[in-house]
Amino acid sequence: MAPIDMSFYFAIIGTKDNPIYEVEFGTSKSGGDGVARFREDQRPMNQFVLHSSLDIVEEVQWTQKELYLKIVDRFGPSLVSTFLTAGNIKFMLLHDQKNEDPIRQFFTEVHEAYVKTLMNPFYEVDMRITSVVFDSRVRAAARKYL
Repeated sequence: MAPIDMSFYFAIIGTKDNPIYEVEFGTSKSGGDGVARFREDQRPMNQFVLHSSLDIVEEVQWTQKELYLKIVDRFGPSLVSTFLTAGNIKFMLLHDQKNEDPIRQFFTEVHEAYVKTLMNPFYEVDMRITSVVFDSRVRAAARKYL
């Protein structure tokens, strides 16, 4: 069976619609090596696609009770899934296949790592996250679930 090359772009968007964390990765499931394989012309569009979905997220968040909003937008073959925190921080994932349960589990694990980051007395909400530990936890969650 040939490996499936799915790529993901994950961003955490702050309360002022500012990106506070961004990462690209590929699937580690089905023989994938975890390396993102976005086309060169698609790579600069990833951030734009997620940010263009923010208006939709802000509309949908008031109609749903869940923090996991599932797929909120599409752009060509790409899908945008979103998870909201209680503090209105948005976890957004750009992906190309509908796969709800693993994405929900990924968001839940990243949320746990984010809460631990918030408990750091030197971190303030909306600051860019540069922690190597946080980055390694996000990548580990991606390998585990995506």
